[in-house]
Amino acid sequence: MTTYRDPGSLLILGLGNVLCGDDGLGIAAVELLRQQHEIPIGVRVVDGGTLGLALLSQFEATDDVVLVDAVQTDGQPGSFVRLEGDDVGPAVRSRLSCHQVGVADLLDALRWLGSYPRRVVLLGLVPESLDVRVARSAAVERQMPRLVQGIVEEADRMGYGPFPDTDGATVPLGRRGPAARALGL
Repeated sequence: MTTYRDPGSLLILGLGNVLCGDDGLGIAAVELLRQQHEIPIGVRVVDGGTLGLALLSQFEATDDVVLVDAVQTDGQPGSFVRLEGDDVGPAVRSRLSCHQVGVADLLDALRWLGSYPRRVVLLGLVPESLDVRVARSAAVERQMPRLVQGIVEEADRMGYGPFPDTDGATVPLGRRGPAARALGL
């Protein structure tokens, strides 16, 4: 039986630029998570876009973080990636896209401030294309359900949850992040 934690200490942060193809997969994944699952009280799901250091306040009173983003590895496009601990920093410093410089700076600032979360996990998919376009590649699009399921499984492994299924019910526009609202998604 899973023991669930007190609410208020898990941040699920979608990252990326929705105008650069597969780079926007982190934003799309957190939107799908909101649409397909009820979010437990205290778990915060945030569309972080490309905000970098502007996200510092999101980490207040946060014990654990799941970052969701495109992750460059030697894997095939669409491959699921899970990194944690000391492996997260180098992955976000690889400068796959301009926002990841901000994510690396954000993690460094949290360490410097003594506010680094207890656990940081990076979940994502290997991108195929970062070209300027709103659509994601077919390889990434096929694996989006796997990524959303990975977020749910990771949160459950950390002791947060459960994330009941909403049977695909749509989410009111007011719950969508700023990047998704701007694009009318």
